[in-house]
Amino acid sequence: MLGRSANGVFWMFRYLERAENTARLLEAGFQLALTRGASVATEEWRSVLVTIGQDPDFAEKIGEYSGPAVTNFILRDRENPGSVMNMIENARTNARAVRTAITREVWEATNEGWMTLKDMLARPIGEKNLGDVLAAIRQQATLVRGAMEGTMLRNEIFNFARMGTYIERSDNTARILDVKYYVLLPSISLVGSSLDNAQWEAVLRSVAGIRAYRWLNAGRMDARSIAEFLILDGRFPRSLAFCGGKLRSNLASLAREYGEETPAHALAREAGVRLHQSSIDEIIEQGLHEFITEFIGETLKIADAIAEDYRFTA
Repeated sequence: MLGRSANGVFWMFRYLERAENTARLLEAGFQLALTRGASVATEEWRSVLVTIGQDPDFAEKIGEYSGPAVTNFILRDRENPGSVMNMIENARTNARAVRTAITREVWEATNEGWMTLKDMLARPIGEKNLGDVLAAIRQQATLVRGAMEGTMLRNEIFNFARMGTYIERSDNTARILDVKYYVLLPSISLVGSSLDNAQWEAVLRSVAGIRAYRWLNAGRMDARSIAEFLILDGRFPRSLAFCGGKLRSNLASLAREYGEETPAHALAREAGVRLHQSSIDEIIEQGLHEFITEFIGETLKIADAIAEDYRFTA
């Protein structure tokens, strides 16, 4: 398979996953901001920007941490390279470049999603229609994934698509956890308070994990249990453990297809061993921020190794 095609499929699904993650994070911030005072709401909106790495650009261009300003910057600002509209267009551009490598159903779902969201995001987004827009973003990303699951051969194209998805998803979950500790909670004195619990619930909602967590924990809402769930529970499809397992599985499929492993396989395996051997108590003792910083760095190295090993620029 040509490296350019592998790169196109890999990044097509990274952009789709990132767009959906951003919509989920915005929705959680919106729900929490609605129930809090103005000062807390401001921090909630800022935390969304910090999580997705857009706070410096927003502060320089706009600076007003209000709901409309933040949501329109993230969703539809053409000058913001990380806006959802730009990500959806990037996904479509990559899909068009690899049109012969994906099925008609995958292409049509991607193209129709782009057209739908382009129309919805053509006008400023207000509080009344924000929920509909965020739901549409999630739905369109889900439709593309569903088309891929239902129509694609389980070959190298499928593996590159899944690797892009799971690298992006694990990075998103890790960043959300990190920001919770450093931005969302205003004061250590609020740990265990109703505000703290509401914020942890918002974290779970932003990764679509609230119901699964409650099933497993009988409604208990505490930082340690939630961190363990999002990091180590291999049953939850957005946990770091689950994403890492799927990434290694798809890399293994590539190794069988090409007849050899690459440095990316070794990096992914080493990261998996470290995660598997860690307990939540050890992670907290080490420092959640330090653990997540190391994890994000490892994920970036794996993504770079995949690009180099499979000649994405060739």
